[in-house]
Amino acid sequence: MKRTAKRVTGVGMARKRGLKPGAHRGAKRAGRRAAAASKKSGDTAFRSTGRIVKWFRAPGVQYAMIGMGKVTRFALMVTPISRGPVHIQLGEALRSLRTVLDSQPEKMHVTVQTVFLKDARDQTLCEQILAARYVYEPPVTTFVHQPPCSGAALAIEVWATGGKTVYVELPQPNVLQVSMGNITWTHCGGITPRDASGGVYGQTIDVFRQLKQKLKQVGVPLENLIRTWLYLGNITGPEGDLERYMELNRARTDFYKGVCFGRRHTMAIVGQAVYPASTGIGMCGDGITISATAIDTDRKDVFLMPLENPQQTPVYEYEKVYSPESPKFVRAMAEAIGDYIVIWISGTASIVRSKTLHVGQPGKQADQTLTNIELLIAQKNLARSGAPGAGATLRDLAKLRVYVKRPQDYPAIRKAVERRCGKALPVIYVVADVCRSDLLVEMEGLAFVRRSSGGGRGRP
Repeated sequence: MKRTAKRVTGVGMARKRGLKPGAHRGAKRAGRRAAAASKKSGDTAFRSTGRIVKWFRAPGVQYAMIGMGKVTRFALMVTPISRGPVHIQLGEALRSLRTVLDSQPEKMHVTVQTVFLKDARDQTLCEQILAARYVYEPPVTTFVHQPPCSGAALAIEVWATGGKTVYVELPQPNVLQVSMGNITWTHCGGITPRDASGGVYGQTIDVFRQLKQKLKQVGVPLENLIRTWLYLGNITGPEGDLERYMELNRARTDFYKGVCFGRRHTMAIVGQAVYPASTGIGMCGDGITISATAIDTDRKDVFLMPLENPQQTPVYEYEKVYSPESPKFVRAMAEAIGDYIVIWISGTASIVRSKTLHVGQPGKQADQTLTNIELLIAQKNLARSGAPGAGATLRDLAKLRVYVKRPQDYPAIRKAVERRCGKALPVIYVVADVCRSDLLVEMEGLAFVRRSSGGGRGRP
């Protein structure tokens, strides 16, 4: 379905955020100017010929710039250096963010941010500060009670987009739509249960109903979901005769019944189950929070590819010993957009087939997790899924989230990540429980590549 972004004046939530005419002359030129701006501001750049993802490092922030034709995206991992009160740290983080984005040759729109908090009691103050910062253009914001491994009071993952073909609308609070090249991404976040007194099953059904309603109000069906994040407090704790994560899986399975994900878009393959990519991860407390992304387009050169790891059992086929109702998601969801491929990597851990490997060894689990990601996004696997001429490596990641179960394992896990990925990859490490008692680390990411053989006219 083709969408036309409209500007709404006054205090309405829906806004078009366009750019000055002629502000952008393609990703190649933007890359040169951004690199020059970064050099001027003291940033360190890490680039590789032929890749569309470029990594940079500045005080308090690691970030990636992704050039996709007329559109430029930024993934920024912001961690305060100071250790003062939370409002001081948040102020520092916002200054670091603005230093990077304001140095770019075009206006960058902050669209989505996830705030990881050490102390949940700081959320109200952070909400007030962010509301004052983003008065007219508030991004979708999700607060997650997962303490940063760095010891900071908070860390923020931020996504920003710029380009003369980019339009951004805010049809309702914490729902944002980004349109470019006849494609619309709808982002929803910060969805929590309206009644926190019920069990995990009821709360999960409630947040999914809210998500479905938010999408419906902007004309997007639930079947257009491509990525979800489910943050569950006390994820491995008991819930009746089961664990809380098992009850979440039961609710998700029931809610997804009858939904034909990807039906409105050309699928590269047939014959396998199609679900959104997803992360189901623990957080402090007993609550549940969900965020999600959906896609809508009528372009013929845009299609979805659910990806599975050839060395792993699809999670939706897991044995009942892991969960009476298996988790309903795919290992990754790839979007083919003309000549470009965007790969949404689900939460990934040290699992081969369906069994945990390297029990009790955090460094080896981290290494195996990265190997699983590497195999998942590799050229051979994408060719098997219907995208010849495409494929990614760890160097094509725009960012990585690393969920560390035990704080004492952080040094070993970080060492493993930096050995495989280098120190320049934008990463946030947070303390979070993982869905199995023997898993010590989980990771997720997002990769961007250009197809070597071409798949369209290269429009983003």
